[in-house]
Amino acid sequence: MKKLFKSLMLTLALVMPFAAIAEEVQNEQITAKVVNENADAPVEWTVTAVSEGEDVYTVTFDATIKEGFHGYPMTDFSAPIFEFDNAELVGEMTEPLTPVEHGIDELTGGPSYIYYDKATYVQQIKVSESPVTGFIQATICTNDTNQCTANPATFSIEFNSAVIAEAEEVAEVAEEETSTELDWSSIVQAILWGFAALLTPCVFPMVPMTVSFFVKGSQTPAQGRFRALMYGLFIVALYVLPIAVLVLLSNAFGTNVAGDIFNAIGTHWIPNLIFFVIFMVFAASFFGAFEITMPSSLVNKSDAGADKGGLLGIFFMALTLVLVSFSCTGPIVGSVIISSTSGGVWMPIITMAAFAIAFALPFTVLAWFPSLLKNLPKSGGWLNSVKVVLGFIEVALGLKFLMTADQTMHWGLLDREVYLAIWIVVFTLLGFYLLGKLRFAHDDEVKHISVFRLTLAIGVFSFVVYMIPGMFGAPLNAISGYIPPMSTQDYQVNGRVENVNAGRKYADFLHLPHQLEGHFDFEEAIEDATKQNKPIFVDVTGHACNNCREMETMVWSNDQVLPKLRDEFVICALYVDDMTKVEGGKRLGSINAAFAQERWKVNAQPAYILLSPDGEEVLAGPRGYNTDIDGFLEFLQRGIDGNK
Repeated sequence: MKKLFKSLMLTLALVMPFAAIAEEVQNEQITAKVVNENADAPVEWTVTAVSEGEDVYTVTFDATIKEGFHGYPMTDFSAPIFEFDNAELVGEMTEPLTPVEHGIDELTGGPSYIYYDKATYVQQIKVSESPVTGFIQATICTNDTNQCTANPATFSIEFNSAVIAEAEEVAEVAEEETSTELDWSSIVQAILWGFAALLTPCVFPMVPMTVSFFVKGSQTPAQGRFRALMYGLFIVALYVLPIAVLVLLSNAFGTNVAGDIFNAIGTHWIPNLIFFVIFMVFAASFFGAFEITMPSSLVNKSDAGADKGGLLGIFFMALTLVLVSFSCTGPIVGSVIISSTSGGVWMPIITMAAFAIAFALPFTVLAWFPSLLKNLPKSGGWLNSVKVVLGFIEVALGLKFLMTADQTMHWGLLDREVYLAIWIVVFTLLGFYLLGKLRFAHDDEVKHISVFRLTLAIGVFSFVVYMIPGMFGAPLNAISGYIPPMSTQDYQVNGRVENVNAGRKYADFLHLPHQLEGHFDFEEAIEDATKQNKPIFVDVTGHACNNCREMETMVWSNDQVLPKLRDEFVICALYVDDMTKVEGGKRLGSINAAFAQERWKVNAQPAYILLSPDGEEVLAGPRGYNTDIDGFLEFLQRGIDGNK
């Protein structure tokens, strides 16, 4: 409690000075410099600005009208004109004073309103830089002869530069936090995989070894708890540190080495093809075709080191666990890393840490309380069943890597319905296995099934039924990130989908979802946006990006989002992993990846940036993976309003 109280007091001490400054700035009234171009103008202007917080100000235009003259409200055809530079209008202009009714308006036939002596116009603005300059043109007329003159004036408002800089910094941080938002789905998956890894045949035999080591090595309960804690920390470190080293390399060399490596692993066809082969080999091993083991010399050396005792012995015990279990956890670790590569540099580290903590937690608990071993089920036929189930899952997950290679290279091997057909067959066979209708070489005969196996079988067959409509074009939103895009579907109930972007650059092998029109070349998009005077919606995407597909099926398809994308923007999709060679012999994905990194500091997918029609001004973004539809609509509206 004392420590918490000190932390709260420290926080208040840090925040209160800034709060006081903010309040002082917010209440400050700034008087603008006004210059009437006509020295004998019948109107004089006083312009003031008051901060409403951050970079929003209320600007008040007070007009003092000379005797014998009158001006007009904003509802009149002769209303004054106000123009701003370096500022964005917020809302409509208001008039706190009430004009006087004066005769009939010749244009509308209704009553005419004018201002005598004084008029006030109020407009809120959002400041981008200081000073804010502007122009006023007021039509002022004589009362007797109604002769009118235009009275131009200029104004300049000097804002506190520190406030503007702070507001810009806050905006940049907010955008950065949005673009690098944690992909919690990947973290949850990593945690679940970490717990599931305990049940694999390679890992489970390490349980009694762990308990034996800590029972015989602890002299006191306190020492036992310390050793158990260090054991868990060593396991986590052995999984996480190799990835963290890559981040340190990035910082050391000033380049995004880790991001480039993870992006290459997740998108390049060669590592994806290698991962596919590895998954198929492990699946065959899990089905009983052969056994995969780590080199005995490596395991024996680490195991011998565990007998030395002390922290060094605990480290080698953790190393033995990691090495021995690698035969089963290797593919899982690969899936964890690959699933998080689209979340920037830190996401693979965070997801790997989540997996490692979940994986290490049961061993840490057993090392802390060795007596729990007697409550664990003994190994036997059930472990082989777990192994076979993992084999089916390995086949299904391994296809994802072949799909990525196929998409980036445009081989045309795994169209959407071919992929779904394989998954339907694989999970159907898994369902029959759970019911005891299939047996492998090392399986015991299943005379009856448990309620648990029946429950799993029901879940698997339900998943199969869910996938079947996808063969005819159903979107299958729940698994959209793990299957080929709809554009690869050869057959749909309503017929073959027409390529609405035919004739545009790269549209012969690249596609947009939901029959959206758009471009795959930035310069072509600028040319189109300039003609239509529409903002540009840049989609930094990739064939291998699971999160991109989820955004397209869960967010883009929304009945409020889709019309905005279709009608209010010119879409430009930049694929950063496409391996097609274009002008100069370079690969399109490499060109787009370098362009996005240089132009907007983006190296993760998806990333959405809203630009002015000429492509120069960033209206909003970058925005990363975030399935909040209201937030995405607000993001799009910022681009629409910014272009106005």
